[in-house]
Amino acid sequence: MSEVKFARVAVPVPLFGLFDYSLEKHQQSVSPGCRVEVSFGRKSLTGLVMETSQTSQLPANKIKAIDRVIDETPVLPGAQLKLLQWAADYYHHPIGEVLFTALPNLLKQGQSTQVRGEIIWQLTETGRLLDPSELKRAVKQSGLLKLLQQMNGIISAEHLNAVIENWRPAMQGLEAKQLVISKEGPCLDIRSTEAIPAPPLNDEQLQAVTDVSASLGQFKPFLLQGITGSGKTEVYLALVEKIIKQGEQVLVLVPEISLTPQLIQRFKQRLGVPVAALHSGLNDRQRLCAWTLASENKVQVVIGTRSALFTPLPNLKLIIIDEEHDNSLKQQEGFRYHARDLALVLARNTDIPVLLGSATPSLETLNNALKQQYHYLKLTRRASNAKPPKIELLNICNRPVEHGISDILLSRIKQHLEQQGQVLLFLNRRGYAPLLMCHDCGWTTECPRCDAHMTLHHHNKRLQCHHCGHERQAPSVCPECGHEELFSPGAGTERIEQALTECLPDVSISRIDRDTTRRKGELNDKLAKAHSGESQILIGTQMLAKGHDFPNVTLVGILNTDQGLFSADFRGTEHMAQLIIQVAGRAGRAEKPGEVLIQTHHPDHPLLQTLLHQGYEGFAEAALAERKMARFPPYAHLVVLRTEASRKEACMAFLNEARTRLQPLSSAAVEAYGPLPAPMEKRAGRYRAQLILQSEQRKDLHQLLRQWIPGLGKQKTANRVRWSLDIDPQDMY
Repeated sequence: MSEVKFARVAVPVPLFGLFDYSLEKHQQSVSPGCRVEVSFGRKSLTGLVMETSQTSQLPANKIKAIDRVIDETPVLPGAQLKLLQWAADYYHHPIGEVLFTALPNLLKQGQSTQVRGEIIWQLTETGRLLDPSELKRAVKQSGLLKLLQQMNGIISAEHLNAVIENWRPAMQGLEAKQLVISKEGPCLDIRSTEAIPAPPLNDEQLQAVTDVSASLGQFKPFLLQGITGSGKTEVYLALVEKIIKQGEQVLVLVPEISLTPQLIQRFKQRLGVPVAALHSGLNDRQRLCAWTLASENKVQVVIGTRSALFTPLPNLKLIIIDEEHDNSLKQQEGFRYHARDLALVLARNTDIPVLLGSATPSLETLNNALKQQYHYLKLTRRASNAKPPKIELLNICNRPVEHGISDILLSRIKQHLEQQGQVLLFLNRRGYAPLLMCHDCGWTTECPRCDAHMTLHHHNKRLQCHHCGHERQAPSVCPECGHEELFSPGAGTERIEQALTECLPDVSISRIDRDTTRRKGELNDKLAKAHSGESQILIGTQMLAKGHDFPNVTLVGILNTDQGLFSADFRGTEHMAQLIIQVAGRAGRAEKPGEVLIQTHHPDHPLLQTLLHQGYEGFAEAALAERKMARFPPYAHLVVLRTEASRKEACMAFLNEARTRLQPLSSAAVEAYGPLPAPMEKRAGRYRAQLILQSEQRKDLHQLLRQWIPGLGKQKTANRVRWSLDIDPQDMY
């Protein structure tokens, strides 16, 4: 057999194609999926071997040698390489960037796959018995010793960082006194615990479990559409329990990091097995730990956000995607993949079923189920015989509304609190007010870098743009005319919280949005208080709308639906309908009946009337009919070529040149629209524009893209803009 002499290597650069390197310096074999260190230009980069060969089409003097072989065995096995190669081709993205999206940061940097545990501190026997008050001359050591004793004698650096500033000198002092010792802990707690017995499943849940179980070992997509509170998670748990009893693995994808901790806790308690988490809230060491243990089949259940899909799972038998409709499953920058769609490709490649769960499925998924391309499962009843909430539209035209809350809603809030119910108020706008305005000359707080207003944050008297992050001190007088009467129309979550605190001073109120959950652990603490009922009123944004089970909530108030009823994005009404149903579903999930009040100036709007009388399925039927007439997804396929530049003329010049190049390649099967300014033309100081391609046949669209894309970077105007391609866009921003 001839000796392998060359490797075709992918490197993390925005260039299409692979690069040939010589293996002559290395005697050991190198397999596809192994990392290597290579010289690329003037840099040394970590690359990934995709192929090996006995020959190269390049002349020998043009081929560099591989500097170092990092791995003896592949870090990305065949199933992952196949998936990622498919993704690079489908999304027309450089293969090197796609592959390195799949790796934990430490592996991208060329570090070893051998993971080390975190340093933990443990009390000695002396430390356990010593009264902390005896360390009266060392106050910080005394507090640290007391904390350790409260934590059963073991604590990690991560926990200490969250609760104590500059704790290391005090810890060193305790070590010197032999009150604590430091040691390396496990990188993941892989101890099994006693499982909590599962509640009995109803007929619909049992049917769903039976149907999916019967398909194990073959590719079959399922849509599990269950009304909010119908027990979709119990179906997931029953399936996972069956699979792990056979020693096999399951991947569960969730859209938001906020959903991950509570789902992990629930899975651990029910199954009694270790669960690996993979999401952006982990540090590099934690992520590598979970990724490695999963790839070595040392954990059977992996729960994570979209990038967890790329984790090598050698014994994978089922993929579950919770809240499959959620936009967070689509990556919006760089390699713009959709985790739901790639999960279907992985399942097909590996002959396993995939279960898509949602109370409000995306219209694309629902259409596939209606066409019987997916097996359609339904849960139509709430678990434990809980009744669906009563939904009512509140027409607030010509009614008193104080700080975003109508008099009727305030009265109902008080009524539910008196009956020991919990109240959830939803407003998808953080801050105090969406702008500040001069009553005299009409000056408003426009962002100097975006086509948007700056939001007023009252607690620190700052104006902040929620699109680019630009902020400044809020003025006390109008900067245009000097008038002192500035007012703030509209309301955000901060204003609602302040108004209710003044109105109901004895009520415990918790605001859950990005501003109140920035520090690590804050979100979990607030959710714990919400679940326990300690917080009587919950005020929040979308963070509260998705997947949370608050058994004590009896009233949900949706404060401002009107801003979502007239969206310029064709998906706007779909997203609004999903949000309303998801938020409404937080009410009445236990024994107490639930009530949902939707404040609106447009009670006769077709979307609201359809949702009220026909539910999400009635809305979806009407929306699909509209999409079909307009030839929008799922009845056509879209691609958006986006540009941004410091000058709007540069954007339009690039797109005009791109459209000119498109004309000889195009056919009647593909239509082009634009170039057009983006809906928000200026953002973060840069202008944005886009060109949209549409076709009823995916094949025709991708055939054209393969011819068109290679020339985009070679256009005369290309060096004046940043451009990107979005296949199957979810937002037309």
